[in-house]
Amino acid sequence: MTATTTSKAAIKTSSDTWYKVTDFLARVGINAVLILIGVACLVPFAVVIAASFSSERALVNEGYALLPKEFNTDAYRYLLVDSSQVFQSYLVSLVVTTTGAVLGLLMMSLAAYAMSRRTFQYRKLLAFYIFFTMLFSGGLVPSYILVTQYLKLKDTIAILVVPYLAVGGWILILRAYFRDLPEELLDAARIDGCGEWRTFFQVVVPLSTPGLATIGLFAMLAYWNDWFTPLLYIEKPYLYPIQYLLYTIVNNMQFMDLLSQQAGMRVDPPRIPARMAMVVLTVGPILLAYPFVQRYFVRGIRLGSVKE
Repeated sequence: MTATTTSKAAIKTSSDTWYKVTDFLARVGINAVLILIGVACLVPFAVVIAASFSSERALVNEGYALLPKEFNTDAYRYLLVDSSQVFQSYLVSLVVTTTGAVLGLLMMSLAAYAMSRRTFQYRKLLAFYIFFTMLFSGGLVPSYILVTQYLKLKDTIAILVVPYLAVGGWILILRAYFRDLPEELLDAARIDGCGEWRTFFQVVVPLSTPGLATIGLFAMLAYWNDWFTPLLYIEKPYLYPIQYLLYTIVNNMQFMDLLSQQAGMRVDPPRIPARMAMVVLTVGPILLAYPFVQRYFVRGIRLGSVKE
């Protein structure tokens, strides 16, 4: 009896040891793979940074590398020749991105919350109306006439904020997230005397942080990367966002290069390094938003898919 018990204990100890070893090796392997994937994702950005500090001739003759070739800052000097305009454009982009993301998130979350409640009589009709706008639009020309002649929003900061205040797809995603919230919890808040506004801001919003953070990040990216709206509606340079300013700089550089070739002059602007520097200048600030929302992002991308 004692020998049998000892044998079973030895087998269990061996099994536990083997499980711990395999678990440790599995964790090491998974972490190693994830580290390699992370490094692979960083390599293209490192190449872009190196190219922005390289000379045009070195990039053409030797190609791209992880370290700058013939290190110089000509590309940044070319883009930042008018530093006051660049800082003004950064300020416009920051104001538009912050204001638009906050206002848009508020409007979309309120609409999504209303459609998620079964007590709202017209929730299906409103959802169909929002979904319909995702399938059809009025067209570019009618939109331009509406904005410029009727709404009088041309060359105003408002036209940079309005386009993404209510995006149909994001509203429907938030509706799916709000719909998964326990109805009993909301009923308990109402029994305690909370009105709809207080229930939304003090109960729904704290429970929906992953979803709101994810949609807020999407809105920030949309505002920050938007260059087409100012291309249509902004003519005053002091209202240029940073993306559109750099777009015009690159276009001007190409135009000057074409004129110099036609006139037989030798003008050699840093075309490739300038494009790489433009990527660095535009992507840098928006990367600062990721550390604040990354803890919610994985949960947020599964909005409404499963109940947690």
